Formats: sequence, C-alpha cells, structure tokens
Amino acid sequence: MTCTVKSAGGKLTLPAGLELPDGTEVQLTIPDSLAPPSFAERYAAYIGAAEDLPADLAANLDHYLHGHRKL
Repeated sequence: MTCTVKSAGGKLTLPAGLELPDGTEVQLTIPDSLAPPSFAERYAAYIGAAEDLPADLAANLDHYLHGHRKL
C-alpha cells in the first residue's frame, strides 16, 4: 500500500480512515530535495580554489606547517 501524508510539528498524520495497529513498521522515503547537502555540495565553492600549492603538500604537510624535514 502507498499513501501520501503530511508532516506538522515533526509528526506525520495518516489519511482519514487509515489506522495502523501499534508496532506496525512502515517505510518512509524522504525526497532528495529535503536531504541535507553532501560535503562536496557544501564546499563546492572552495574546491580547486588553491592552485599554487606544492605538489608534495600532502606528504610533507609537517614540513610546510612546522619546518620539519621533508620525507
């Protein structure tokens, strides 16, 4: 069975005449438009912003931050 319900105050209201016994499991599908944005979507404006970084930055981060010896 499929039905459409509306939320109000964080609660779902079933259509009139539809009663479910206590403990009935239901499956809820939330539209993608309501899902929170992914990490990449939140920071899309910053991806690729730094173009002049050293090629070995990931391997030698401590060198560039703290002056340690390079690997």
